Amino acid sequence: MNTELLNKIKLSPINLEARKKLEFRTGDTVRVWVKVLEDAGKKKYRLQAFEGLVLARKHGAEPGASFTVRKVASGVGVERIFPLYSPMIDKIELVKRSTVRRSKLYYVRAKAIRDVRRKMKQTLMGGGSTKDFEEDVDITEAPKEETEK
Repeated sequence: MNTELLNKIKLSPINLEARKKLEFRTGDTVRVWVKVLEDAGKKKYRLQAFEGLVLARKHGAEPGASFTVRKVASGVGVERIFPLYSPMIDKIELVKRSTVRRSKLYYVRAKAIRDVRRKMKQTLMGGGSTKDFEEDVDITEAPKEETEK
C-alpha cells in the first residue's frame, strides 16, 4: 500500500506513538483516566480516575500490551487490567515512581491481607483505656458494710 495513504488513515482515536513512549514500570503509582459511559442514548462519557499501584506490565509495547493496577477502596482491594492501547483510556499519569526488584508484584495481594489481619489483631487486643469500663464510683465515701463491722 501507499505510505501516504497509510499516514492519512487513522486506525485509532489515540496517539499510538505517545502510548508506546509511556515510561511507567511495575511498582509505580499511576492515575488512569477512564472514559465511563454515562448516558447510552446520548453517547455521553465522563472521565473517572483509577489510581493505584502497577502490579504487572505484559507484552511490552506490542498491540496486545496490558497492565494491571491495584488500589484499596474502602478497605477492599480492587484490581483492573487495562489494555495499553484502549481508546477508553483518556490519559495515564505517573503519580509516584518507585523501584522494585520484581517484574510482577502479585505477592502484594497476600501482603495486604497479612497487614490487615495484623491491624485487626492490634485493634482487638488493645487501644482502649480501662477507665472506659470502670463505673463512676466516689472513692472518698467508704461503703457502709465495711464501717459497721
